[in-house]
Amino acid sequence: MSRTKTLTPEDQQLADEFERLLNESYGYEFTVGDVIEGEIVNIEKNALYVDVGAKSEAFVPYKEISNVPFNDPNELVSLGDKKEFYILNDENEDGQLTLSLKRVALARSWDKLDDMKNNDKTITARVSTVVKGGVVVDVLGLRGFVPASQLRAGGPYDHIIGQEIPMKILETDRRQAIAEQRARLLEEVIEELEVDQIVEGEVVRIADFGAFIDIKGVDGLLPISEMSWQRVRHPSDLLQVGQKITLKVLKIDKELNRISLSLKRMEEDPWVKIEGEFKEGDIVEGTINKIAQFGAFIDIFPGVEALLPVSEISDQQVDPFEELTVGNKVRVIIKRFTPKERRISLSIKSLPDAESEQSAKPVQPEENKEESPEQ
Repeated sequence: MSRTKTLTPEDQQLADEFERLLNESYGYEFTVGDVIEGEIVNIEKNALYVDVGAKSEAFVPYKEISNVPFNDPNELVSLGDKKEFYILNDENEDGQLTLSLKRVALARSWDKLDDMKNNDKTITARVSTVVKGGVVVDVLGLRGFVPASQLRAGGPYDHIIGQEIPMKILETDRRQAIAEQRARLLEEVIEELEVDQIVEGEVVRIADFGAFIDIKGVDGLLPISEMSWQRVRHPSDLLQVGQKITLKVLKIDKELNRISLSLKRMEEDPWVKIEGEFKEGDIVEGTINKIAQFGAFIDIFPGVEALLPVSEISDQQVDPFEELTVGNKVRVIIKRFTPKERRISLSIKSLPDAESEQSAKPVQPEENKEESPEQ
């Protein structure tokens, strides 16, 4: 049997002092938007990990490493490199900051280019590709365009790819450059994606009709109808900004450069699951999800809504809004069961007399129940 060692008052004092000094060493407050120094301590294919003096190593996502296209982060950085990083997001639950390397580089590069243009200085740029009307060059981590009319060499220009040539800056336009960069990135990502492909994404914006998900630096749309097999009243009931989720690519429109995503299709279709679970004539208990003038939609299985027509509520003519309440549980009989057609029809009035009387007093949801006073 092990024994627990009791610390002497002196040892306890030393332990408390050590803990205090340790906490003070992590006392730096990090703020989104700040630029901080850090050392690259780990390089992975899709991310960098940086020691910035916090409790946990900070994280640089792949898309925030560089503005210049690359295949491997090792092409751009090395272990032990000390650089400045822009803080993108606060610490997560693991105490990990999200940083950007490219945003610092971009800001510094634009400032330097503006200064060189204003002072009519010469800069050296590397020719990366030939495009219609000229060539694209890499300069200070940015991509620039040189019109054919400004090149000394005659076309075609394939022979100057990879060469570093001196040039003057005629114009700088940050907004246009950012727009072009986004358009290129969108095209590249769309080319890589396939319908039914599983992707990782981050929720960046929520609207009434759905949510926008960041997929490798571009936004895809997750419609509210594709969030869950069950009814979703508002996307914010299911998702929150900054949340990481796994989705399936539903549709790719290459002409409009649009990506549609699905969360619910990561799970098996409940209409397939329900086959064999029920049959016509079964008496089941369901939850009222929605009421309309023609009847009500009843949830009888997770993700499956069946229709209770107004004509099947009672032998008498009734107003469904007066007879039923959203959220209440109600007993019904399955009159028609055709899951392959995604149709299930229910009835209250066709229940046996005893069941019908019980269904006439719908069960309140658990959270709405109140304990009855003792008699």
